[in-house]
Amino acid sequence: MSRYQTQSSEAQYQPGSGEQVLKNHIGVTEPTEMDDIEANLLSKLYERVFTGGHFPRQLRFGTLASWHRQWLGNVYPWAGQVRNVELSKGGFRFTSPKQIGPCLRQFESAFLSQYPEVSVMPRATLIRYLAQSHVELILIHPFREGNGRISRLLIDVLCQQAGLGLLDYRLWEENKDFYVAAIQAGVGHDYQHMERLIDDILPRHPLPISIGER
Repeated sequence: MSRYQTQSSEAQYQPGSGEQVLKNHIGVTEPTEMDDIEANLLSKLYERVFTGGHFPRQLRFGTLASWHRQWLGNVYPWAGQVRNVELSKGGFRFTSPKQIGPCLRQFESAFLSQYPEVSVMPRATLIRYLAQSHVELILIHPFREGNGRISRLLIDVLCQQAGLGLLDYRLWEENKDFYVAAIQAGVGHDYQHMERLIDDILPRHPLPISIGER
């Protein structure tokens, strides 16, 4: 599939969905059905990563792209590929497609390269690292869909590397307006609000892995 075919599919909606569901391989037209399918596939991805012997020894953006492809590859034609369309949400525009490549290289250098050191980071350092890396990845928004969930999977992998287990994100869902504001504040390199959100859900002692619905 060429870049132009991919770009075309990224901009299309599934016929009969009223522009509510992106064009997909499986013919789903109902948003609630697609939500359920994506949630089920995400749970399977978590099982594969954390209990199936696929836990990463090092991190590159290619690792995240592989997760995205494993998760949604049977659903969307552009799964695992860097997006080629402009995206915005609530009037907030994410990184332009032309800038995604350079931004991802910087993200790898600044954050993913620190993966081996996560296990020895003091709690305060880990909180800053998780907050900044999460905000920056969300601002880049490298994929057409599923960026938030892949970003949370990355946090969980980092926390598992730190010996803290998987996180419970319900507090973030309950305070979604604060979460969105924390992401937007990151445009000005203000990460204190995201640090607060991380601190609120980050265990203070090692926890066992619990694979549930993400």
